[in-house]
Amino acid sequence: METFILAAVSLIIAISLILYKKTDPVQLSFAKLCLAIFVFKIGSFLRGLLGSEYIQVIEYGGLISIPPLLIGFLRRFLNERTFFSKDDALATFLFGTAIGLLFFAPPKYSSYLQPFLALYVSYVLLLGYLSLLAYIKNGTDPIGNRRMKYCAIAIPIAALLSSLDLFYYLGFNFPPLSNLVVAALLYFTLLIIAYPHLTELHELMAKALLISVVTAFALVLFYLVIFLFGNTVKAPFTHVLLACFTIVISISPFKILIEKIFSVVYPSSKDVFTSLYLLDAKWEKERTLLLEEMAPVFAHEIRNPLGSIKGAAQYLRSDIGEGENQRLLEVIIEEVDRLNGVVSQFLDYAKPHTLVLKDKNINDIIGRAVSLIKANNRYRHVSIIMDLHPHLPNVAVDEAQIIQVILNIAFNAIDSMPDGGQLAIITEKASEETMEAINIYIKDTGHGIKREDLKNIFKPFFTTKERGVGLGLAVCQRIIRNHGGYMSVKSQQGQGTFFSIRLNRTPKVA
Repeated sequence: METFILAAVSLIIAISLILYKKTDPVQLSFAKLCLAIFVFKIGSFLRGLLGSEYIQVIEYGGLISIPPLLIGFLRRFLNERTFFSKDDALATFLFGTAIGLLFFAPPKYSSYLQPFLALYVSYVLLLGYLSLLAYIKNGTDPIGNRRMKYCAIAIPIAALLSSLDLFYYLGFNFPPLSNLVVAALLYFTLLIIAYPHLTELHELMAKALLISVVTAFALVLFYLVIFLFGNTVKAPFTHVLLACFTIVISISPFKILIEKIFSVVYPSSKDVFTSLYLLDAKWEKERTLLLEEMAPVFAHEIRNPLGSIKGAAQYLRSDIGEGENQRLLEVIIEEVDRLNGVVSQFLDYAKPHTLVLKDKNINDIIGRAVSLIKANNRYRHVSIIMDLHPHLPNVAVDEAQIIQVILNIAFNAIDSMPDGGQLAIITEKASEETMEAINIYIKDTGHGIKREDLKNIFKPFFTTKERGVGLGLAVCQRIIRNHGGYMSVKSQQGQGTFFSIRLNRTPKVA
């Protein structure tokens, strides 16, 4: 049963990634690895069920394909910074095929096949784990490193739990755990690569907890139905639990697969698969579109009287000499300008600017943004450090909007350093060989953001400033999302804040 569960989980993960992410190289390489594990484990399951030695060819075929696919996945996952070269994947495949030929050799030679294959795969796994540790040690991305560390911790835990199978093989009354542990490790790795914006362990665990809660609900419902109908379940509790878990994680990919098939057979039924929750989301989208339509009218009706007020105040200021009245008129003009800025920010958020994408060097854009920062009187005593990768590929971006993002984050950083500090802007390739994306990091040495405020900073109208509007970072996040990228933030009070932005070379426009 445990072998079948691992095979099923591997297949479900592979199908999910293929259906959801057709072009992401990291996720597709992990999907191929999961397919190899599926072939290996389903061959093992069928061989035990049918007792046919010929099915062992399927099992060994899956096993010898795991090392080259694992190398391919690690090279993409670790941005090609591994102990494996490009040719190692091909070399391991050819070596594994040569070992697999021993299956057709006389029995006195083929008896060495299984232990030799196990040692061979173990060696590749060990070298891959050492590559992960080396990447963490030499990594420059603190957010990415944190996710890698979770993997580095999870792998030895999984190895330790799997080693408990020795008690089962020695005849003790102890259930085999290795297949279940590997299934859990695959699912944890799926969370790591499929949700790169979840950088905290508790966020990843929350995803896993959600699956656990739904699985527990399905388990309780199953036993409740059995109890109500007065029957007994002969299957062990663990088997029922694993079956519920397998069904729960297979619902989403199965639904997408059926929806794709159904859209071909019955293309006019667009809302057949729409749940009540998705209908709510649809209505929310319609309300957002309505807000976009109303925003220009709203801005026009406010800006006109503001312009009249400012014009009148400026006229009166020119006729009034020095004194209290002129000071009050200055206050009126300043407040009109501030309200005009609020209206502009609201308009930017409610009615986003249409993207005008052009291939640009992000370093040049950052240079222009830094020039604007230095020309602003808010620059004060803050020192700006630029560590820009000299050979970044061009990316398709809207230059004006990316400058707006950098300015918003930079001015927030400067405001957090009233007594001076250091603002660092760093760029790097997300992948040295494929160059599929670039990273932009903006760090400051300011007072930081409170832990309870950190989760709200991208929410519209949330602000900790006395005269803030709370739309700056919300607009930044929307701009980056519209470019098909993502943005995250880390902060520690008293030490500063770290923004991370990833932009795809070819944007997957949201």
